Amino acid sequence: MTDTLNAWTRHKTAENKPDPRIMSIVLDGILRRKPEHSSKYSHRFKKLHLIPAILLNMSQTRMDESAKFGPGSEEATSCQARIIAALIPQKSIMRFEAHEIHTDSARLKLLAMEPIPDILPCLSQPATASIDRKWQKRWENAAVSRNKQEDGASKAYILSMFPYPSGTLHMGHLRVYTIVDVLARFKRMQGYNVLNPMGWDAFGLPAENAAIERGIEPAKWTRHNVRKMKLQLTAMNGGFDWSRELMTCDPSFYKHTQRIFLLLHDHGLAYQAESLVNFDPVDRTVLANEQVDANGFSWRSGAKVEKVSLRQWFFKVTAFKEALLKDLDSLGENDRWPERVLAMQRNWVGKSEGATIRFPVQAESEHNVAQVYVQAFTTRPDTLVGVQYLALSLAHPLVVHLAKRSPELQGFLDQASLFPESSKAGYLLPEIYVKNPLSVLADAPTSTKDLLPVYVAPYVLQEYGEGAVMGVPGHDARDNEFWKQHRPDQPVRQVIRPGEGQEQSSRFLKPDPRPQDVFTKPGILTSLCGNMEGLTSQEATGKIISELEAAGKLAQPASNWKLRDWLISRQRYWGTPIPIIHCRQCGAVPVPVKDLPVELPKLDGSYFLKKIGNPLESAEDWVNTTCPRCTGPARRDTDTMDTFVDSSWYFMRYVDPRNASEPFSPEKADEMLPVDVYIGGIEHAILHLLYARFISKFLASISLWPSGGGETNKAEPFKRLITQGMVHGKTYSDPQTGRFLKPEEVDLSSPTAPKMVTTGETPTISWEKMSKSKYNGVDPSTCIEAYGADVTRAHMLFQAPVSQVLEWEEERIVGIQRWFGKLFAFIQHLPPLPQSGPNLSPQTTPHAPILPHLSSLTAEEATLFLTTQSTITSITTSLSTTFTLNTLISDLIKLTNILLATPTTKTNTPLIHHSTSTLLRLLAPVAPAFAEECWELFHSPSPHPVGTIFDQPFPVPENVEVQALQQEQACAVQENGKLRFAIRIPKAPESVAKGGEEMVREWVLGEIEKTEEGARWIGAREGREWKRVVVVSGGRVVNFVG
Repeated sequence: MTDTLNAWTRHKTAENKPDPRIMSIVLDGILRRKPEHSSKYSHRFKKLHLIPAILLNMSQTRMDESAKFGPGSEEATSCQARIIAALIPQKSIMRFEAHEIHTDSARLKLLAMEPIPDILPCLSQPATASIDRKWQKRWENAAVSRNKQEDGASKAYILSMFPYPSGTLHMGHLRVYTIVDVLARFKRMQGYNVLNPMGWDAFGLPAENAAIERGIEPAKWTRHNVRKMKLQLTAMNGGFDWSRELMTCDPSFYKHTQRIFLLLHDHGLAYQAESLVNFDPVDRTVLANEQVDANGFSWRSGAKVEKVSLRQWFFKVTAFKEALLKDLDSLGENDRWPERVLAMQRNWVGKSEGATIRFPVQAESEHNVAQVYVQAFTTRPDTLVGVQYLALSLAHPLVVHLAKRSPELQGFLDQASLFPESSKAGYLLPEIYVKNPLSVLADAPTSTKDLLPVYVAPYVLQEYGEGAVMGVPGHDARDNEFWKQHRPDQPVRQVIRPGEGQEQSSRFLKPDPRPQDVFTKPGILTSLCGNMEGLTSQEATGKIISELEAAGKLAQPASNWKLRDWLISRQRYWGTPIPIIHCRQCGAVPVPVKDLPVELPKLDGSYFLKKIGNPLESAEDWVNTTCPRCTGPARRDTDTMDTFVDSSWYFMRYVDPRNASEPFSPEKADEMLPVDVYIGGIEHAILHLLYARFISKFLASISLWPSGGGETNKAEPFKRLITQGMVHGKTYSDPQTGRFLKPEEVDLSSPTAPKMVTTGETPTISWEKMSKSKYNGVDPSTCIEAYGADVTRAHMLFQAPVSQVLEWEEERIVGIQRWFGKLFAFIQHLPPLPQSGPNLSPQTTPHAPILPHLSSLTAEEATLFLTTQSTITSITTSLSTTFTLNTLISDLIKLTNILLATPTTKTNTPLIHHSTSTLLRLLAPVAPAFAEECWELFHSPSPHPVGTIFDQPFPVPENVEVQALQQEQACAVQENGKLRFAIRIPKAPESVAKGGEEMVREWVLGEIEKTEEGARWIGAREGREWKRVVVVSGGRVVNFVG
């Protein structure tokens, strides 16, 4: 021990402070191993008195016995050491950080029984893991009462997008479920009937792929993963209503998915049609366009996607296209939905105003072309003079007709089906031309008389417009690229120039503009347009449409939509079976409602092993059945539904999850729908939300949701949408090769200067989306085990605004730990209140005291009270309107610091308790278990049952005249215009302010001298004569000139 103390004595920092690592060893030796030596070696700390200071402040009884001894005396130190040795049996809590230990002269004054806020929390850090377990158990026992709906209370339906049960929560899960839990707990404390359920998006390819790879039943694999993830959600202190839990793979759920299918079918909104689809040859299933990358490969298997024609099931989403577009306006009011999401939805629905133009076809007789016109939709009829070619889609009727007689064309179609849509490949149809319809007009421009070539091009979508595009290389960058690739020697025709006030760059005058130089905006027609020269684009559009319409219906105004009907068929096992039976006599026959659900056949795991294709097709006992109409032999439909069908209505099922006869009762729907706040990733901003909106509007139209949420809601499913950003992890890569480095390949012994183990080079550091391939993933369970769930939650919220990318920096979590530690220690040592006296207000607890008269508060006390009230307002706004949850954490830390800095006296104890009670209730939604523990400690011992903090009301600002408070203000003290220090002093009373400049000056100088820093600075200049002292803004700035 002597050696240890000598080492500590020698090892000092530049500021003559003890090294905290050495000190922790010393404390461990003195206080744990041999406490009887504490007095013997206390003289080694004579200068700093750290040991007696720590000991004096560790006892909850304030150790009155030791107080009678002098600070630093052997008697006091020995007495305190014996108490602390019993209180602190674990070496693990002897942890210090250099910036937490302060030993200046001012700090030495704290020996006289005052708190030491920077050291104490490190010694009394709460055991967060045990706190989590304690309160998780209590919540589990009280789950029924917690989820009870109160009569007459307003509803708050707070929901996160339900997870796919992959088996492991990732940091993205933790972020979204923390956000939703915080908001739900807040609403519950506000007195709402809160619905915050959880379920599982359990169908889909991953489970089926796992079955193929491992020979395990998808149902078994899924349910195993659900159990694991449910434990993880519980471990993060989530307060979800598990009584409403659902799984989309459960027959009790997908029975009603099938019922919704039949309702759509009954109303003509579910139909079968031939369709050219993306087919994954490895997974043997149809893919949506979004599941195919830019190079034509499957996002699942990585295989080259094939285009095949299959008979598929569709939902007629386009029947609701007008409402799906128009009602976005109401979702944009008051920032209900993010503008980014609204823009994506509008673009996907994609209404375009323009005209349909008919191009007469001219062909040699041997082609026997029955179609005499090709129709093309355009939003720019004003550029019709500039058309230099026509491009047709691969599936255009004219192309299909010609391919039957042309092996060359058919060969191109076979190849082009694999090309990405961005491809500029094209096939020139020989001896097939079209005429510009303007050529039929008497005063048509000369250039319109030329015959136009016709190409087949993969960039033309059959689904958009008429499957034909009029090519205008002079005013469309894509058309320009295509033209230059196929007709590089032909000049580009420019028929629109910039108008007055538009950019007049000389590049628009070039005879052969590059794609990036073409003028694509409306403007003024050029001389190439004949008698239309000088017209604006708007004027020319009206003239062209009207004249061509009069000349034989060659043009007419039209609207076009990008939106296409929803292809729901999937050729796989693990999905909701389509409730249709195919009969040779009766055709496609719906399964009777009484026979629902059509359950998936139970197949042994070995049935899936290493197999491809749809297992349902070979499940003969299941496929073969009888027709419900004629009772003849028939076969079940072997397609299953897209999992987006499940997620398009699951949130409605939560309101009535045990209803066996219908998806949900109309009464329950009207009571709880729509979802008030919906939270999920931006990656679902298009399809999931669009399909949910479609299903909601359909079900409202057939009175399953009679009110549709009210007239102003317009049957929208989600009143408020929050899209949280992704979580990125710190990623290391080789600067030479770009290869991502594994953790063991990076030397982090110096975290600020990482090195590659093999070369010693500094790796490239970036922030990337967490993934296994980048070795940058962080397991939330590991963080929760290491720091506790509430610390992890608070750190997650604090790191970034909800909608932005979060860069996970685990090393910064110590700041949250320190905050919790200080608050916990403060509450441990808070003097108790007298157990009598009236309540502060109806919103506080039975233990809350009455405040002292506001006019009697000191400046520090007034600051605490005002900060408490402003924090209530700020946090309530963050949780109900702006959802700025990172600033919420900042507000809570600020209030904590001010609370801890306010000296506790006999007269202000009620104020301290009032602010503490408020702080804990504000903190509760963020850190539920920690807040519960502090709340229980705060009220112990108590003659009243304490109960859960979540039975307490969320704080509201006190209705008081804050002007009555003696408020503080910042005061910057300058010397000859240079800032020397900044302090806080009271604002000048009204009597002083009215007394003139001299009175204000004397009063401000007096207040400065009352502060420790002011007294020290002025004392160091005693005897100096100042020319003048300038006081600005009542003391906000004081400049000593001399």
